[in-house]
Amino acid sequence: MDLSPHMAICKLNDMPTALSSGQRLLGLDVGKKTIGLAISDAALVVASPLKILWRKKFTADAETMFSLCDAEGVGGLIIGWPVNMDGSEGPRCDATRDLAHALLRMRDLPIAFQDERLSTQAVESAMLSADMTRQRRAERRDALAAGWILQSALDRLDAMRAPTEA
Repeated sequence: MDLSPHMAICKLNDMPTALSSGQRLLGLDVGKKTIGLAISDAALVVASPLKILWRKKFTADAETMFSLCDAEGVGGLIIGWPVNMDGSEGPRCDATRDLAHALLRMRDLPIAFQDERLSTQAVESAMLSADMTRQRRAERRDALAAGWILQSALDRLDAMRAPTEA
């Protein structure tokens, strides 16, 4: 076990103990051109889509995210884990892991991954049923996907907290 004082990539169920009371989580849907961002409430129950960050240079993008974390009381990150439909990890997982490690080199923050399979399809389907225009869907897709990813993680945390019925 790593005994260094620095945070690392952790299991989702370790996230609540890594946060200070009242801290929120920031969800990331990482794409090649954009990063969708969503934020949780302080109780870690509800995720809300926040914005889309158009990727420029890594350092500038990270500083933008960390400024947002500071302003919103964010204590940890949930990053969408882009596994293949069969559960295998491909090059996108490697890129996501590299991004997480690069973020950790800049800021000591707990990071957990959340399976993002079907997030884009779920969001696209919801936007179509809401009769959103193609342009509006393009403007919101990544932030909504980040919200879906973060909400999935929050739901898993809630299920871990829930007392089991006998």
